[in-house]
Formats: sequence, C-alpha cells, structure tokens
Amino acid sequence: MGRHYRQLSLDERIEIYRLHEGGISCRQIATAIGRDHTTVGRELRRNSKPTKVWPGGYAPGRAHRLAIRRRRWDCRFKLARQPDLRDIVKNGLAMGCSPEQIAGRLALEHGRTMVSHESIYRYVYHRSAQKDYWHRLLPRCKARRGRYGRQGGSPASFIKQRRPIGERPLEARDRAQPGHWEADYMLFARYGHNVLVLHERHTRYTILDKPPHRRAELTARRITRRLRHIPQDLRRTISFDNGTEFAEHHRLHDSLGIQTFFCDVRAPWQKGGVENTIGRLRRSLPRKTDLDTVSHRQLRACADRLNNIPRKCLGFLTPAEAFSKISTGALQP
Repeated sequence: MGRHYRQLSLDERIEIYRLHEGGISCRQIATAIGRDHTTVGRELRRNSKPTKVWPGGYAPGRAHRLAIRRRRWDCRFKLARQPDLRDIVKNGLAMGCSPEQIAGRLALEHGRTMVSHESIYRYVYHRSAQKDYWHRLLPRCKARRGRYGRQGGSPASFIKQRRPIGERPLEARDRAQPGHWEADYMLFARYGHNVLVLHERHTRYTILDKPPHRRAELTARRITRRLRHIPQDLRRTISFDNGTEFAEHHRLHDSLGIQTFFCDVRAPWQKGGVENTIGRLRRSLPRKTDLDTVSHRQLRACADRLNNIPRKCLGFLTPAEAFSKISTGALQP
C-alpha cells in the first residue's frame, strides 16, 4: 500500500522560505522542519521555476496554491501511483462491488480513507479512455458518466385513459402497503429480444416473462396471465413508463381490477423499484445475451435467484419469503 505521506503545510513552506533566504542548506532545513532533505529540494525546484507570469524564485503562498491545484488534478492518478491499491480496487470491481462499496470497505479496514469512490470513478473512466475498458468492471458497465441526451418526443399524449403517477394512492408511495406493482421491459442488444419485468414495491418480489414481442395487446395479456392468480388484495395498482407497449393498459382494469398509472415524461426514476431490479438482473442477463438460448426455465431460475437474496430493507428476509407471508395473510378470511 506504500508509506503514509503527509503533505507540506503552509507554515512549513513559510519556514522553508525563511531558512532558504538565510542561506541554509536543504539538509539543514529538512532537519529543522522534520522532513526528508529530498522533500525540501523537490519543493524548491518545483515551485521556483520562472514562467510567463512569474519571474522565478520561491514564494510560500504561491507554492501552496500550486500544490493544492496539482493535488486536485492529480487525484485520479492515485491508483496509478499505488499498484497494490489499484489491484485491490480492480479485484473488488471484478467481484461486482461498486466503487463506493470498495472505498467504504477499505476505510473500515484501515481506519482512514484510503481512496474515495470519486477517485476510483475518475481512474476507471480515464483508463477506459485509454482503451483499457475498465468501465466494463463497473456494476452497470456504463461507458460514460451522467445522463444521456434526450432524443425525440414522448408518446404520453397518445396513451388513452392515461393517469399520471401523481394520482396514485398515497399508500403506494412509501411502500408500506403491499399490492402496488411496477412494470417495465428489459431490453437487449438484439432487436426484438426483451424480458417483461413485474416488481412488487412492498416485498421487492419480481416476476419475469419472455413475450415474443412488445406489442401493447400482447403485453396486457402477459401481465394479466402473470398476476391473475395473485389475491386481489395484492394487485391494487401498477405503474408504467410512457412506452407504447403499455398503451393497452386499460384492459387490466377489467381483467385484474387493478388501477394503472404512468410516470411523468422522461422521469423513469418514479418507478425506481423495477429500474433497480433490471440493474440487478443485468449481472446474470447482460445486454448482449441472446434470449433465443435462454429457456423459460432458465429465466425462472434468474427470478428465483433474485427473489431469494436477503434484503436489508426487509429485515434480511428474502423477497420470496416476504411475498409468501403477505400472500398467506391475504388468503385468510
């Protein structure tokens, strides 16, 4: 991991300036301030060079400002300077941990911050720009940071009987009441390959289906087929984004007795439960997956694996256990 190095302070730089102006050697200055003589020599050489706006010579205030600026620009290369730390970070990313989890675990083990998650992200995208593709080790494998640009309009105005998510009952917002669902399609690189994901907000229980296409009528039938065996008390509302594949949502009113709601335009985070679930599924079903090679049994296995992972938000029950518990209660008279 390397030695722990403490940066020069402004007071030390002032003392270096005072002693250097008095004709004291670097070794004597280093002894006086408790530093190595190479540190003093490097400090004087680095910050005394003339530039277009500086005639040359050492000034402690200017040297301190330059050091702060260098440190700010150099933070992304901390992992380049410390190969042991870089290997730990790379192994953590390869195991599926996020930069924040890696940074937090290192701080817990060492009692101090070893590297920030922001430094890890900067290094990852710096190396990706150098064609090392470190971003492929991130949980979401995104090639760049930030939101993607908005393209085109929204079909929201063409969806009949559309109700905005703001009209959804208050009980659905805090996840306290079971029976409120979210739905979305998980898309893949090959055209026409998609998985329908149904997510129950209270228990985080997930149902997967693989329809042959995303047409609205078939989508409504598949949702009906997957939810019709669930007790009525556990199918109160379902929320969608504004994709045309959900345009036949009104069929669910009669077939399931469920209310339907739609996110605001360009606000898919309003159904964040299913969005997070799709992100988790990407670990076993990457975007380049050929769904023709994935059977319905394998898809159910992916759902079972997701539904049998303990969740902290459920008191470390699994979604399957939590859903089974409320289903049993809903069936009792």
